[in-house]
Amino acid sequence: MRRRTTLGGHTYEFADLKALLAAATPERSGDVLAGIAAASEQERVAAQEILADLPLATFLQEQVVPYETDEVTRLIVDGHDAAAFAPVAAMTVGEFRDHLLDPGTDTTVLKDGLTPEMVAATSKLMRVQDLIAVARRTPVVTAFRSTVGLPGTMATRLQPNDPTDDPVGVTASIVDGLLLGCGDAVIGINPATDSPQRTTDLLHLLDEVRARYDIPTQSCVLAHVTTSLEIMQRGAPVDLVFQSIAGTQAANEGFGVTLDLLREAHEAALALKRGTVGTNCMYFETGQGAALSGDAHHGVDQQTLEARAYGVARAFDPLLVNTVVGFIGPEYLYDGKQITRAGLEDHFCGTLLGVPMGVDVCYTNHAEADADDTDTLLTLLGVAGCSFVICVPGGDDVMLHYQSLSFHDALYARQVLGLAPAPEFAAWLERMELMTGDGRIRELGADSSALRALTEGVR
Repeated sequence: MRRRTTLGGHTYEFADLKALLAAATPERSGDVLAGIAAASEQERVAAQEILADLPLATFLQEQVVPYETDEVTRLIVDGHDAAAFAPVAAMTVGEFRDHLLDPGTDTTVLKDGLTPEMVAATSKLMRVQDLIAVARRTPVVTAFRSTVGLPGTMATRLQPNDPTDDPVGVTASIVDGLLLGCGDAVIGINPATDSPQRTTDLLHLLDEVRARYDIPTQSCVLAHVTTSLEIMQRGAPVDLVFQSIAGTQAANEGFGVTLDLLREAHEAALALKRGTVGTNCMYFETGQGAALSGDAHHGVDQQTLEARAYGVARAFDPLLVNTVVGFIGPEYLYDGKQITRAGLEDHFCGTLLGVPMGVDVCYTNHAEADADDTDTLLTLLGVAGCSFVICVPGGDDVMLHYQSLSFHDALYARQVLGLAPAPEFAAWLERMELMTGDGRIRELGADSSALRALTEGVR
């Protein structure tokens, strides 16, 4: 359905809902690359004006990707909870934005009544402070061996990648992270090769370290879901099943996955019953631009499609979901400003949909971004109540060749914002004499028993 408005003596017309959403999106290079971005700031304001007056119910009647040809759309539409939607069903997008910003609104009860397109549309009308204020009041708590997402906490994924999957290099990075209080969300390796044997070997290494020191966390080797299914059948110690996902069926097919395959993997992981304090056993990664990079975007803006990926994740009760916000490159998020905005949008949309959102605060070396930008986004996410962030030794991933956060960056955020690790992990850090009772990481001397214990297996 066409929509038009007159602004400043000029009439702006948008052919359909997806054209309106794209034009209303704050500028980002991916939408420009796709040829769907607003041609001017005036057109963007015109689109946002129309969007603000659009009834939320419109998103139940018009789909940006056809229901008949896309299983993600069918998942979203068929899973919608009309009763949960009823309290906001009469609102426009602008009125819903105002409702969310009311401090008296319980934002945690809305998730099943909202579609990804609704929350994406709302985020397009928000300033940075609005995204932070609402997300902060919308905690999403999940658990496996540690509890992630509790208010006042910020967990970390310890990412001990190695260019050759060398066990000594991986283990050294794990010890480095543990000594600095990282690893409570997951100790997760991106393998240099996706072979079942290599994946199994790395899982046994992680499980041995975890079991030796009785660490209340979970491990994951970020292999393809089909690899995880194969090795689970062989008895490999799989805690979390990982998969990259996107917001359209075509993009997910590009990743080699379907919803049925994810259901099979979820059931297989649940059957292992390896969790101790919870049963959330899936881990998903996403990123704005994923569908566009695979020519699977259907003319929809990248931020709306990113929110649809959270609609996929929500269906599988994951322990962790994170947007790898600057990883795909400047073709999709050009500079630090766009990366910062995208990270906060993703966190807002995910939490409002009931997804346990983390962020890989990162950028590629050919982007117009630097460590000041990652410091800014990390700090804002900490204020917004982000469930977890990803950390690598020195902030430099030597296997994937991009810049992320360091273990020390996580210490900074916890320190200045008064945030704690996951409670089970914090108690372990104290038992190991790695953290003081008031949350400070101890400086360990060469004669430290904790240091000796953690380093005895690294040669």
